[in-house]
Amino acid sequence: MERMNLCGVLQGTRLFGALFLVLSLMMPVAATAGEAPNLSTAIAQVAKQNIPAVVHIEVTQRQEVANPLLPFENDPFFRYFFNLPRMPRKFKRELKGLGTGMVMDQQGNILTNNHVVGGAKEIQVWLADGTRYPAKPVGTDPKTDLAVIRIAAKDPLPHVIFGDSDGVEVGEWVVAIGHPRGLDQTVTQGIISAKHRGGITDPSSYQDFLQTDAAINPGNSGGPLLNLRGEVVGVNAAIVSESGGFEGIGFAIPSNMALQIARMLITKGKVERGWLGVSIQDLTPELAKSFGLDTPKGALVAEVAKSGPGEKAGIKRGDTILSYQGREVRNAGSLRNEVANTPIGQEVKLTVWREGKKQELGATIGNAENITKMLAASVNRRLGAEVRAVTPQETQQFGLEPQEGVTITSVDRKGPLGEAGFEPGDILLEVEGQPVDGVDSFIEIVNSLDSGQEVTLLAVDHRSGQSGYLQVVVR
Repeated sequence: MERMNLCGVLQGTRLFGALFLVLSLMMPVAATAGEAPNLSTAIAQVAKQNIPAVVHIEVTQRQEVANPLLPFENDPFFRYFFNLPRMPRKFKRELKGLGTGMVMDQQGNILTNNHVVGGAKEIQVWLADGTRYPAKPVGTDPKTDLAVIRIAAKDPLPHVIFGDSDGVEVGEWVVAIGHPRGLDQTVTQGIISAKHRGGITDPSSYQDFLQTDAAINPGNSGGPLLNLRGEVVGVNAAIVSESGGFEGIGFAIPSNMALQIARMLITKGKVERGWLGVSIQDLTPELAKSFGLDTPKGALVAEVAKSGPGEKAGIKRGDTILSYQGREVRNAGSLRNEVANTPIGQEVKLTVWREGKKQELGATIGNAENITKMLAASVNRRLGAEVRAVTPQETQQFGLEPQEGVTITSVDRKGPLGEAGFEPGDILLEVEGQPVDGVDSFIEIVNSLDSGQEVTLLAVDHRSGQSGYLQVVVR
């Protein structure tokens, strides 16, 4: 009987312990930045700690739009039936947008998304206490969709603390703070659903998203994703949704990437990226097997730029890069991001797989601006034209979206674009149905075309402001 009682006491103790463990796991973890988590009201403390450093951003864009009725102005039939007066060639319109940002330091630097503030004519920032300040852009980086703006506050500002996004685990609790649909200081919670997501937005951008099911809606963009220690581990940037609202799939730019980009924007006003001088692709299971690899991990070298850092290091076409600076290369995208984040001029170590054996190589990282110049020269050769980014004035004049299209600066009369009638000042918006989102986007699209391919271009005539389609043959 005593033995049974003792067992009963032990079983009851174990049951109580198990119940306590289950309840503990169900409870949020409370902590402040830099401290170990405690079992308590974590989400409330994270919100209380960080809401003062999260700001509401309102941007204003002014556009000049071509009058859609202008082509009919002198049409007698149209004028007779619709009694049209003399019309202006263009009219102005004002667009407003909302977003979120986070104060990075006491100097008033605010981190947000490029798609929130890029191309804005006016930026207004509201602090959590309702104080409003005008903001000025410090720098933007469309490739990572990040931007820094600055306000001149009289007093030191509360600011966020950044954590290590590489240490975030799948299944870890996170908190999002922002202004979805203009609802200030909204706090939502969820978990990290996945890491290292790519291919979510522009395929030519640098992506390594954290995926979360914390509710993110329009207006949350640029706001922080925080761990339960109150540290920023991501910048909320995008959602996947058929309805346009939250459906449980949100994406945040990892804090390690965001902080590095933000610091470069603050110190230099632009982002300088490393360049290895190789064109890489993902390995399929079939390709991995053909090269004698057990798993399709690594980045397969498809091309090596002449006289580039890769060629000087001894990298060859057909090599598979397995590790970079001692870190495993998961795929082409991860290597691309690693190289881009490496300081120019730094010596790096690579492990490559060649002819069934591993080899160790060393390379000196070059400047990514070099590859842009090389590829731009290729575009000039293939289309007979040079291009630049569309200016804010042109964006307004022709009613374009920010960073939409490229402007032709020079045309070879005997080249494909010259023979089709293009002139300097014309703006290219699409190539074969693919939207052109800046110079890098245009270069990448053109260099993916086959020689002799007939392609359709959507362009704006700089003289009339009218858009239309033309076909040219790529050299």
